[in-house]
Amino acid sequence: MIKVGIVGGTGYTGVELMRLLARHPLAKLEVITSRAQAGTGVADLFPSLRGLVDLNFCEPSVDAYRGCDVVFFATPNTTAMTQAEQLLEAGIRVIDLAADFRIKHIPTWEQWYGASHVCPELVAEAVYGLPELNRELIRNARLVANPGCYPTTVILALLPLLANNLIDPGSIIADCKSGSSGAGRKASIDTAFCEITESVKAYAVQGHRHLPEIRAILQTIDVDAELVFTPHLMPMVRGIHATVYADACGPADDVQDLFEDFYRDEPFVDVMPAGSHPETRSVRGANLCRIAVHYLAPADKYVVLSVEDNLVKGAAGQAIQNMNLMFAVDETTGLAAPGMVP
Repeated sequence: MIKVGIVGGTGYTGVELMRLLARHPLAKLEVITSRAQAGTGVADLFPSLRGLVDLNFCEPSVDAYRGCDVVFFATPNTTAMTQAEQLLEAGIRVIDLAADFRIKHIPTWEQWYGASHVCPELVAEAVYGLPELNRELIRNARLVANPGCYPTTVILALLPLLANNLIDPGSIIADCKSGSSGAGRKASIDTAFCEITESVKAYAVQGHRHLPEIRAILQTIDVDAELVFTPHLMPMVRGIHATVYADACGPADDVQDLFEDFYRDEPFVDVMPAGSHPETRSVRGANLCRIAVHYLAPADKYVVLSVEDNLVKGAAGQAIQNMNLMFAVDETTGLAAPGMVP
């Protein structure tokens, strides 16, 4: 049995971790921390977990996690980097769902996150937790940097094209839409119901924090990869839809077969039939990225449509997929549920 701790269990990612881990046959929740809710029953704050999680929130401390095999950080950026070293020294593996260890170039991270990194030596060790790219490295990792939600959707859309030199790597445009849960659970006028319903808006056009992450990972595939990335807020709770464009520089005749072959053995990437248009509702609640590839002959461009649930494959589900790999468990364990419709 894998003994699990969660740091920051009151946000949407934290409660999603608990929902999925509560049904994981080989994982046992040992401790869930929250300074604001210490002493409160988890099921009192989240009635959906009644009968599934019989724990109280407690104050975060290294001692609280001593009995754990792995600790998930479902916390704001800059939290995990202050505690990860002590946990690793105690023999506890760490999966950070925030951005503290995703970007290897420390000056770039500090520029985008507005803080000084307190343990840059661990950044070099951390494995970027995209199983479709780094599966074997994840298996042996002590510290995993779980990818961001937008990066997961965009990178999976582009990997087959970049790996096979089918696009101009400097021509990529990622037009992405996300549900409001991506902004977190903290109250904000910008994500209040009356502000987002019946409306769509772009944001962070000049630069989103996920841009350097996407760029850095794509450049491990093609050093010249560059992109324009524009996120949009949609009037829905869950889901990301990425429409990714790139100029073609290779034959398009077999691109459907290429995508199907590339992801044939990936349990959580579904390449749809030619001509398909995946919908976010088809992956709601599922640890799945669903992809369709199109070639536009008049423009000589590829268009890849990629959808996921930002809280599952884009966060908590992918983190559990990484945990499974780290503990030599079938990576689909606890993650086989299909999407919820309607």
